[in-house]
Amino acid sequence: MSGISIIKTENIIKKYGKNIALDGVSVEIESGRIYGLLGRNGAGKSTLMNIITNRVFATSGKVTLDGEDLLENDKALNRIYAMSETVALPGGLSFKQAVNITADFYKKFDKEYAKSLAEKFRLDPKKRLSGLSTGYTTIAKIILTLASGADFLIFDEPVLGLDANHRDLFYRLLVERYAKQNCGVVISTHLIEECENLVENVIIIDKGKVLAAGKTEDILADGYSVTGSKKLVKAYCDGKEVLAEKNLGAICSAYIRGVPYNVPSGLEVSNPDLQHVFITLTGEEGEQ
Repeated sequence: MSGISIIKTENIIKKYGKNIALDGVSVEIESGRIYGLLGRNGAGKSTLMNIITNRVFATSGKVTLDGEDLLENDKALNRIYAMSETVALPGGLSFKQAVNITADFYKKFDKEYAKSLAEKFRLDPKKRLSGLSTGYTTIAKIILTLASGADFLIFDEPVLGLDANHRDLFYRLLVERYAKQNCGVVISTHLIEECENLVENVIIIDKGKVLAAGKTEDILADGYSVTGSKKLVKAYCDGKEVLAEKNLGAICSAYIRGVPYNVPSGLEVSNPDLQHVFITLTGEEGEQ
């Protein structure tokens, strides 16, 4: 793959009856970058990924790859591989058979690489898909995605059910694949802390709308926190754009848009991490 390729979604709307799953979503995903797609359960992440790959069709809007419409465009879609919530192949198949079938659809699929990955993860290729544990079902999907040879790799909850060693192995293999082939990568995950240092760009979705999209460093630089006594924090926040505020006894913490200035003695200033920004923007802690 030479040059920069771009997947664009333009004003995507998806309705299920009266329920609006996506409401005017416009984002760009470039090759050679790693994106974090963040959002709570039901926010619209999986719907967006499924629309990009034609597993679901938008009510209105358009998805293109390098300006070419992706709708029922098999040649262009062959450049994108999306790890789905479930294994799309029949459960009676062995993993080796799943590799062969996937290779029939993805002409750049690397069977030898898939075999080496199975060995690294200790996945028996003769094992039937239906007999895999939750963790090994995830591993099977990871291997098929990494070995697909596609220009864009989309991972949906790629560490579901994995132990710490397998999670670490996945991230290392992903970075190797990304560095070698300069592909575009999208990671949709609820374990934000684990991938924060990996993702260069972030797309945050809530209730079907994009709340923030851009470089991770820019989004993190857009705000800061101050902590101290309630009286000091309240006085400092006067006239500023306060995005969130939390009280714990006599101590108050406020998240403010912009850059800190004229901070009085007695207040502690800190830069937020990605988890903090996510919680602030979505208004929810924990479930994602």
